[in-house]
Amino acid sequence: MKNIDLNDLDINNIGAWPTPVKTILIIILCIAALTAGYFLDIKNQQDTLERAEKKEISLKQDFETKQAKAINLEAYRLQKKEMEESFGAMLRQLPSKTEVELLLVDISQTGLASGVDFKLFKPEGEKFTEFYAELPIKISMTGTYHQFGSFVSGVAALPRIVTLHNINITSSKAKEASSSLTMNLTAKTYRFLDDNEISTQRRKDKKNRKGSR
Repeated sequence: MKNIDLNDLDINNIGAWPTPVKTILIIILCIAALTAGYFLDIKNQQDTLERAEKKEISLKQDFETKQAKAINLEAYRLQKKEMEESFGAMLRQLPSKTEVELLLVDISQTGLASGVDFKLFKPEGEKFTEFYAELPIKISMTGTYHQFGSFVSGVAALPRIVTLHNINITSSKAKEASSSLTMNLTAKTYRFLDDNEISTQRRKDKKNRKGSR
């Protein structure tokens, strides 16, 4: 190789080149071919393989999730049935439009039976949601802790759903008995909307959504 002058090599007559030079050229061409083959074919195949492996992992996870659901399908059906029954029972606890006045009487009578003295019992305007109406009632009463507790227990025992909010108990004025307290709260009862009311409420909601855009 030391005696070979690269300037003497004729590119058009490679066959006449010295064997060492031809060997080196062949090695270079092989390396170039392998490199080109890697980037033009093998690299793409590796990328495809990696994508396939990732997809395989995703499919396995999806399969395992669906398999777990399939195994527990009967339990899910039973749970769904129990939820539907529970929801139906709750709906039956919501008074109809004609029963609301009777429920207000029940709340009032519960207070009287507990011994409290109503200072304010004011039903406010109904607030509508998708399928039920909420009726807040502002209540102010005087009595003792025991009487208040009896009232709350009595309301909780009513067959219809009544929730108590914003409860505030303060000492009554000095001129009244020292053991007398004042309790202010908001009682909320709910009623299920009939089909016509639900349709009307949905139209209003749809109109409000369009108006807010």
